Amino acid sequence: MQQIIYFIRKFRYFLLFLLLEILAITFTIQQHSYHTSKFVNSANFITGGLYNTVNNVNEFFLLRDENKLLIEENVRLKNLLNKKEINYTKENYTVIDTVKFFQKYEYSVAKVIKNNYTNRNNILTLNKGTKQGLATDLGVINSLGIIGVVKNTSSNYSTVLSILNGYSKINVRLKNSNHYGTLSWNGENHTTAQLEDIPRQAVIKVGDTIITGGKSAIFPEGIHVGIIKDFIFENNKYQQINTLLFNDMTSIGYVQIVDNLQKKEQNQLEQQTNNE
Repeated sequence: MQQIIYFIRKFRYFLLFLLLEILAITFTIQQHSYHTSKFVNSANFITGGLYNTVNNVNEFFLLRDENKLLIEENVRLKNLLNKKEINYTKENYTVIDTVKFFQKYEYSVAKVIKNNYTNRNNILTLNKGTKQGLATDLGVINSLGIIGVVKNTSSNYSTVLSILNGYSKINVRLKNSNHYGTLSWNGENHTTAQLEDIPRQAVIKVGDTIITGGKSAIFPEGIHVGIIKDFIFENNKYQQINTLLFNDMTSIGYVQIVDNLQKKEQNQLEQQTNNE
């Protein structure tokens, strides 16, 4: 208490001056509308900037959770837009396709924690494994299109054979026709894959959309892949067809895992037929 009194006595003239200045500014602002508006605008500018900065910081730290919620919502909306019957929990979505032969799919969400795209045979790593229901030969996609196929799994992690892999072969077709082909990668450009086995009767042009063909038991039909970038037609056949991928394979975050729950039955039937 004595220190407070000593401080006031020592700086009494400065404190008195400061008090009078505050009173003068207060009376000026209250008596003149112009000064009042300027003061309010300045205060709003400062507090608004502060709130905006705080909000930006909060958004930065919440971005990961928002991305996860967004991809879960994308899965639900995609199912609804396709008019399918849906049963879903927090992260798993069971889809019964009543149009395409009652084929049943289950969707789940995972995150890419490692992404290679500069090698000849690129592999991605996911943060989920067998404990979370993942298995080999499951399709991996996102809202833009296909990403790859699950290759190996451990208890809590999975590796994905990227479409930027020399061993990747994906059944695809031209969206505007029923001509099917195979998507592969020549290892040159991470934005461009190659379309093979397209019959010479097919009429294609630059800008045509490529989608999954639905002939395999991994990907449903109609998932976007890319567009025709350029092609070479010589000796009465297509020598090379370059496809510009919809996905930026250098920047993959959360993905959707597609599990065809009737894949085993389909594969067994096809194998039995081939052995006869």
